Amino acid sequence: MKNDGRLERLLLREEIADFLYHEAELLDERRYREWLDLLADDIRYWMPMRRNVKLGEDEREFTRANSDVNWFDEGKDTLARRVKQIETGIHWAEEPRSRLSHLVTNVQVQGAEPSLAASQEVSVTCRFLIYRNRVETETDILVGRREDLLRRGQEEAGEGWLVARRKIILDQNVLLSKNLTFFI
Repeated sequence: MKNDGRLERLLLREEIADFLYHEAELLDERRYREWLDLLADDIRYWMPMRRNVKLGEDEREFTRANSDVNWFDEGKDTLARRVKQIETGIHWAEEPRSRLSHLVTNVQVQGAEPSLAASQEVSVTCRFLIYRNRVETETDILVGRREDLLRRGQEEAGEGWLVARRKIILDQNVLLSKNLTFFI
């Protein structure tokens, strides 16, 4: 029976899905320092804004990197500062703290370098749903897609996969949440 890389793709997809599920669990449990350890030092964490556009104007649907305003366009230093601020206990938007559930699904490996069997970098897409509840009446639901570039960390340092790039695409174009203090 000819394999054609299907077994390697299946094993890699399962490994990546487990990584993404673990990441979601860390965020739900507010283990932000451990979550930061899953991020490459040169990470780009980017969430463009979405616009309603006319048919045929698809190139205008999302704000552009490095030239338009975006919901997020951060590196590891900025993300670490956001975590530190939340951990102070005096962050106005997270006191009391939010209750979160990150659901990750439709994990697909789009490509692997240098190969599926010896992957060092993997392009991955997935869908997400985030449920957030805070105080008595604040409830937010965000749905969308993520495009990630994952990189293998240093084996001798005990590192597994690291998120090197994350593009977050929300399905809605109007954000009804009072703030975006949580991580996606």
